[in-house]
Amino acid sequence: MAHRMKKNYFRQKSFCFLLISFFRAVQNKQTKNGEKTMPRLFGTDGARGVANSELTCELAMKIGRAAAVVLAGAGKSRPKILIGQDPRISSQMLEAALTAGICSVGADVLRIGTVPTPAVAYLVKKYEADAGVMISASHNSCEYNGIKLFSGTGFKLSDELEDKIEELVKSGVYDGAHPTGENVGRVIEMQSAVEDYINHVVSTVDVRFDGMKVALDCANGSSSVCAEQLYKRLGAEVSVIHNHPDGININDKCGSTHMESLKAFVKANEMDIGLAFDGDADRCLAVDSDGNLVDGDVLIAIAALDMKKRGKLKNDTAVVTVMTNMGFWKFAEQNGINVKKTAVGDRYVLEEMLKNDYVIGGEQSGHIIFREFATTGDGELTGVQLLAAMKREGKTLRRLAGIMKIYPQTLKNVVVTPEGKAAYGEDCEIKSIIESVENELSSDGRVLVRLSGTEPKIRVMLEGTNLSDIERLADKIVDKIKERLL
Repeated sequence: MAHRMKKNYFRQKSFCFLLISFFRAVQNKQTKNGEKTMPRLFGTDGARGVANSELTCELAMKIGRAAAVVLAGAGKSRPKILIGQDPRISSQMLEAALTAGICSVGADVLRIGTVPTPAVAYLVKKYEADAGVMISASHNSCEYNGIKLFSGTGFKLSDELEDKIEELVKSGVYDGAHPTGENVGRVIEMQSAVEDYINHVVSTVDVRFDGMKVALDCANGSSSVCAEQLYKRLGAEVSVIHNHPDGININDKCGSTHMESLKAFVKANEMDIGLAFDGDADRCLAVDSDGNLVDGDVLIAIAALDMKKRGKLKNDTAVVTVMTNMGFWKFAEQNGINVKKTAVGDRYVLEEMLKNDYVIGGEQSGHIIFREFATTGDGELTGVQLLAAMKREGKTLRRLAGIMKIYPQTLKNVVVTPEGKAAYGEDCEIKSIIESVENELSSDGRVLVRLSGTEPKIRVMLEGTNLSDIERLADKIVDKIKERLL
């Protein structure tokens, strides 16, 4: 069986080094002379860094100005750009800077306040804005922040559009004079944003959740403004934890990156299910009634099978990333579901979905896209679709999750210097240790080492049949990375 798994699912050696090459190319763009340029402003999920240090107000103002010029459309007299934010302490500061930049080139700002990232993606189209901005560092701690850009259609920007904005940020050269007087942009408060988003998510299901005891972990983030109201609207009996953001406690030992408190709460209070979101609520992970984690891979499997049974799984296909557990491929094979694999990042999942008209895709982290209803990952929508599947099947989450076997997997994050991160792809000793680990695993597992697109980290992931073995082998790679790149 192990040999068949390897043959059918993975070509370990070539795959690993192709992935290294890919991330090296993204991370270290080269000029025609072979010299390294400055790192890209935009990573896999927008521009991100330590607020007021790496992501400064000056930079935010430049991004706002450049984004308005590039995205708002040439010659439009009064373009509109929507801005939302998560509740971390630096978000209002960066919002003010972005607003100044946008208004300085004659574009109006539609201010929607604290909302989930997917609310920005939905509302930018509903409000007929020319572009949208979300100020958030997602699952990162409070000192970080980020700027995510959306087109007027609600989709995250392509690399090409981000490059145009980046070029303008760096050059600072704009056509035409800055407007004055009545031509300066205005700030318009959109009071109904949260309610409009809730109404949208409610409209995506045709069942109610009456009788279901649901625990929500809002990560002291964006979902604090709407999740409780949303699930109560659908009839659930709701208990909420970590829903009192103070600007500093976002993602602090809570939410989808820290599941321990939700697991304990669900068991102690005899809840049917627990749902955990991250800081900007574009991710969702679940906990069954026994306190067991149900990750994004399993949630995608549940959704895909539910959609297939209802005749809604277009092309009988789900889209996942290279991080997806080996068990997903086994589940898909057993249930007649095709699988498409992409690089890590929901933008790449979405690109594949749009290219071939697929309707479900996502990541192990809980970043899941339901294309019928959303243009990006949506944690609260994912939770609603999961509860709807439980209602339709008349099954507990534990029973639904049993459709997929999880193979042991370990993920270790190694914090490195920016210089170390840039040098990773060229280090022969690290390549050699990865190859030796692959040879030791042989047909019983796989190795995936990749650069984080959002943090100064290298992620080391191993899968296999024995947890202690892959932990030991992962540590060998981690130790070598620390030795070479710290």
